Amino acid sequence: MRLLLVEDDNHVAAALSAVLARHGFDVTHARSGEEALQALVPEGPGFGVILLDLGLPDQDGYEVCGKIRKRTGTPVIMVTARSDIRSRIHGLNLGADDYVVKPYDTGELLARIHAVSRRTVPEDAVTGDDSAALLLGTVRIELPTRQVSVAGATVALTRKEFDLLALLAQRPGVVFRREQIISEVWRTSWEGTGRTLEVHVASLRAKLRMPALIETVRGVGYRLVAPAG
Repeated sequence: MRLLLVEDDNHVAAALSAVLARHGFDVTHARSGEEALQALVPEGPGFGVILLDLGLPDQDGYEVCGKIRKRTGTPVIMVTARSDIRSRIHGLNLGADDYVVKPYDTGELLARIHAVSRRTVPEDAVTGDDSAALLLGTVRIELPTRQVSVAGATVALTRKEFDLLALLAQRPGVVFRREQIISEVWRTSWEGTGRTLEVHVASLRAKLRMPALIETVRGVGYRLVAPAG
């Protein structure tokens, strides 16, 4: 995935670019708002995600976010030291897809990058291309239309049930920490949400009629066990 990193601190940008590169990202570094806007040329290759620092030397980061949103629908994650709720709401109202407060955990940032990129509808969605679906044995998950079927029979899921299933199905066999799931699906912290996660997992198992599909890893979280056939 190509990623646009908008950060005026070269040391921070270099360290973060190295981490992102190790995780398979092709990073373009813009040191100002103007550089960021120039990188978003229509004829150029698109970016999967934009990481936007708000403390830029030439323009306010909020202003840059507004200009970016007028040019492209690429997901924007604001990265800033401003932690108050009014700043977060303002950023989201301007069109940001997520908001990460410094100092942040690199693992959480990576999880949020993957989360916002998954919410972007693939260009081939309108064609019904099978690449826009996840196939796990008899389970079929249509990402663009948010439909799930088992052996050809449609299963009605709530929004959060679908988001939870799609998250786990992206990487079958990989254990997702409870905190990570809560952050990506419910967009909140772990406190007070643990019981909600357990209820949704139980509901998915029942609706799909596959109790073994989602395995509980005691003390850690959950993982999806791909069924055979």
